Amino acid sequence: MIRNCLILLLASASSALAHDTWVETNTNLIRTGDAVYVDLKLGNHGNDHRDFKLASKVGLKGSTLRMLSPEGKSYDLKSELVDTGYAPKEGYWTTKFVPAQPGLYMVAHTMDQVVSYAPVRSVKSAKTFFVVSPTLDRVSPDNPGFNRLLGHPFELVPVTSPVTPMGPGQPITVQLFYKGKPMANARVSFIPRGHQLKEEFDPDYERKTDAKGHAVFTPTTGNTYLVVAHHKEPDESGDNHESTKYSTTLTVFVPEICPCCGE
Repeated sequence: MIRNCLILLLASASSALAHDTWVETNTNLIRTGDAVYVDLKLGNHGNDHRDFKLASKVGLKGSTLRMLSPEGKSYDLKSELVDTGYAPKEGYWTTKFVPAQPGLYMVAHTMDQVVSYAPVRSVKSAKTFFVVSPTLDRVSPDNPGFNRLLGHPFELVPVTSPVTPMGPGQPITVQLFYKGKPMANARVSFIPRGHQLKEEFDPDYERKTDAKGHAVFTPTTGNTYLVVAHHKEPDESGDNHESTKYSTTLTVFVPEICPCCGE
């Protein structure tokens, strides 16, 4: 009986550590003075993250969630989060934000927790972006700030704008950093919502980073794409953990029609 309970406990710990967090907004483009809704979500990706499905809900302990404005001002969103679920592990967290200035905004999330009975440290980061424009029928393609490096231990940084211009045929180029340095030969997955990737390595939706940590994916249709990377350090231990697992995500909304070029 004790042995069976221990097996179940370790399996639960492994599942918890395999979860990926991400942030997304209800739209990637809003008019000045309008509101955007920011969601903090969790998916059960014990299958090595082959899909884009919700499972359970992010624990807020050890987490941060903030909004970075075009001028670099930071707003804390964690204290404003509202629970959408009835049960503790159902639904996700959400909040409303009304931007004051036009330009590109970044939503950034971090989490650093230790599952003591594993014992493994789990370090996560997540980002998404949206643009505020005076008009929606003529959107400027020049919205800088998407390539800001925030200094997360494991971090995906867009090399090309993830919002404007964006549409089918527009490459999504990212750079993967590990402890401030570009990480080569790492797997980066570009997961479309509603699609499950093939087992092992899916050449249609996965790439290996080059010597500079770059990975490029060109979507052929509009959808929401979850860009994700993982890294394990089995010997990176501390006072209360024996190893460390890293994950980082970037959520990119690809419209069917590019808001800048109308194609």
